[in-house]
Amino acid sequence: MRYAIVIEQAGSNVSAYVPDLPGCIATAPSVEAVEREIRDAIRFHIEGLRADGEPVPEPTSLAEYVDA
Repeated sequence: MRYAIVIEQAGSNVSAYVPDLPGCIATAPSVEAVEREIRDAIRFHIEGLRADGEPVPEPTSLAEYVDA
């Protein structure tokens, strides 16, 4: 599955979250590090949902850039 992520500057850290997986977040000191961390967080989150017998949400969010 391929999930959209949002990466934001958060003070001196960088944070990331997954709109389709509420509560799935990661923080790290750099974009590269937070990308690694959010991949691990997604895997862990999905494993937890499956272990609890909960459905795993299908990816539905899209990410695009627009010129303003």
